[in-house]
Amino acid sequence: MTLRNAMAQFVTKPTARVLGVVFAAVAVTRLALGGWVLRDGIVIGAILAFEPFTEWLIHVYVLHFKPRRVGRFTIDPLVARKHRAHHRDPTDLDLVFIPMPVVLGALVAGFGLPLLLAPTVRVALSASLASFGMLFVYEWTHYLIHTRYRPKTSFYRKLWRAHRWHHYRNENYWFGVTMHLGDRVLRTYPEKDAVDLSPTARDLADPSNVGAIRPL
Repeated sequence: MTLRNAMAQFVTKPTARVLGVVFAAVAVTRLALGGWVLRDGIVIGAILAFEPFTEWLIHVYVLHFKPRRVGRFTIDPLVARKHRAHHRDPTDLDLVFIPMPVVLGALVAGFGLPLLLAPTVRVALSASLASFGMLFVYEWTHYLIHTRYRPKTSFYRKLWRAHRWHHYRNENYWFGVTMHLGDRVLRTYPEKDAVDLSPTARDLADPSNVGAIRPL
């Protein structure tokens, strides 16, 4: 698969289209408003700097969330169910994308929280721009890793290889997708042969899979 083929397929996916349109709209609006100040740079820089840890935390505690019983009810979020299905069949590209209801919730949060917390609408839109930009990059990178496209650069090759280790070797490591700084700081980026082959990497619902994060 060529990069052009991959992109052509990517833009047919509803999640990619929604995020692409939202990001473009926010970018155009923020540029049109102008009035850039130091706070814009600080907010954008902080969001981008924390992204490796955002990915790590969401992957560990949301995507790998285990169903829990509370009385008669079972807590099992849609995004966790979809992620378990994704681990069962990593080649199914439709399971690669964030579920649309979750994307819509992210849009509400991505606009609502900055508007509540930022001192001005301009700074709020700068925060939304960084957030939606990273979410779009995450979707594209995750999708590309699971296609038949093969790495052409050393940076992408490292992302591609580590994510495949996460799926096919041990699900308790290599949680980053667009970058692995979070894994390295939190000590979940071992060498491939430093950890055992996990029998539950393809079945996160297996009762023996306790989802433990074991820093090296």
